[in-house]
Amino acid sequence: MAIKIGGEAGFGIKVSGLILGKTLFNAGFKVFGYSEYPSLIRGGHNTYQLNTAKNDVFSVTKKIDILVALNQESLELHGQELNNGGVVIHDGLDIKDIKDIKDIKDININLMDLAEKAGGALTRNIVALGAVMNILGMDLQLFNQELEREFGDKGVKVVAMDKKAARLGYDYLKKFKIGAYLKKEAGSKAGDYIMTANEATAQGMIQAGCKLYAAYPMTPATSIMHVLSAKQCDHHLVVHQTEDEISAIGTAIGAAAVGVRAATGTSGGGFALMVETLGLAAITETPLVIIESQRTAPATGLPTWTEQGDLQFMIRASPGEFPRFVIAPGDALEAFYMIQEAFNLAEKFQLPVIFLLDKLLSESDFVLENIEQHKVKIKREGFINDNELERMRDYKRYELTKNGISKRALPGQLAGVHVINSDEHDEYGYSTEASDMRTKMMDKRFKKLEQMMAEAPEPQLYGPRNADLTVVAWGSVKGAVIDALREIGDKYSVNFLHLTYIWPFPAKRVKKVLESAKNVLLVENNKTGQLADLIRQETGFELKNRFLKYDGRPFFREEVIKEIKKYI
Repeated sequence: MAIKIGGEAGFGIKVSGLILGKTLFNAGFKVFGYSEYPSLIRGGHNTYQLNTAKNDVFSVTKKIDILVALNQESLELHGQELNNGGVVIHDGLDIKDIKDIKDIKDININLMDLAEKAGGALTRNIVALGAVMNILGMDLQLFNQELEREFGDKGVKVVAMDKKAARLGYDYLKKFKIGAYLKKEAGSKAGDYIMTANEATAQGMIQAGCKLYAAYPMTPATSIMHVLSAKQCDHHLVVHQTEDEISAIGTAIGAAAVGVRAATGTSGGGFALMVETLGLAAITETPLVIIESQRTAPATGLPTWTEQGDLQFMIRASPGEFPRFVIAPGDALEAFYMIQEAFNLAEKFQLPVIFLLDKLLSESDFVLENIEQHKVKIKREGFINDNELERMRDYKRYELTKNGISKRALPGQLAGVHVINSDEHDEYGYSTEASDMRTKMMDKRFKKLEQMMAEAPEPQLYGPRNADLTVVAWGSVKGAVIDALREIGDKYSVNFLHLTYIWPFPAKRVKKVLESAKNVLLVENNKTGQLADLIRQETGFELKNRFLKYDGRPFFREEVIKEIKKYI
């Protein structure tokens, strides 16, 4: 079942949709929530689409079953998305453009009158959702409980007004006798949550022991800062909004240099400003986690829309060469666990880890099931203690070791004095232009690569080992592909290779899968097929079958299914 709410910004479109999603979640259904909005300070057209199912759902569909149209624009833009037999809820709008849809159910409600009767025009969307609850055949009490949770801090009168609005919409629908669309499920389980990947990332950062987050607001990464700032007092965490992105990464490096687990976050344009300082973290071998949530580019592009256009940029950013990790989770649960691993890896190997999200992940609502709070063991590695320093008497911060990893002393440790230097340096940190030392230091930093590749999990292969078609994708494309494979079932023989730990590139695993594949389809949310180019570079395989999308929208499940069928 797919439900879309559309209307003008400022009328609580996303909040309303999320309340409905949480209600269905608490009734035992799985949900996925996706929002669209323009890059305007005020106004514009907003939508929130909720896909719900008995089983897991990780993506959005192009077609919808219920449209709540709070203005004429919603009908004009989304009316033709309705399935045959779909329902449109509106307040006296002109539905001529959708009358050709078979068995359309036209629910014309005087939403404004009912809202005024409830106590205020702002409850119009709640009236509409009360009507939706009736159509779904759901108990209104579940919806009321969610209203209490969402608006309880606004006072008893506000909650009572919203409950009345929901009841008026619910009761009004009784005369239409549409019947229940959903069958009630068992309630949600303890330990299950609804979160965006940004919220899950923030929770994972706290779990990992992050103690400083420095950032400048930039959509779609900003909400990470909001979540962390609300929790900083409870977790002894400093959230610092800097004057720009250059200051943000500099602040994070400064904290990391003195032993604090630190991170910064931004989008592509902000990361571009950070690039020079990224090299500082690399040459000083300072652990640093950088969260980059992609949006369409170049320049400001489409600031509130999604794309996977920054992959090659993340791998190559900064002058010169140095090792780094690039990690791209595919959903909110992966984000929760992988950000914890990112901190471990940054500290173990003393280098930058880039954590790559995008707008779809950052702002969509996922169900997180069976969260294991301590699944990832938090390891503080690489430090040298006072006793070791005292015995050593000649501490070298950048000592040339077999694996390239040198032990770290922190400011304040006796006998651990060293120079943190942005120039090339010797083992003590002093600047040098000697050719042999330059070679040794570059080799030292790159010695980490072999162990880094061994440490990173390999890409996961979903579906049968021997399939007629292998789909290859990375990051947020996962949801649409997984849902597509589930929908087509056993009718088609398809498997899916999903990459999350993208750099260092897992060439052996990818090459092995591709060598045994009968046919391969790349699905990627960018213009040039950046993962395909990376695969060719690292394995020699040319992925000719490419399904690329770069209109700012995510892959819809139907699109992926249609494309898969072309190659089977």
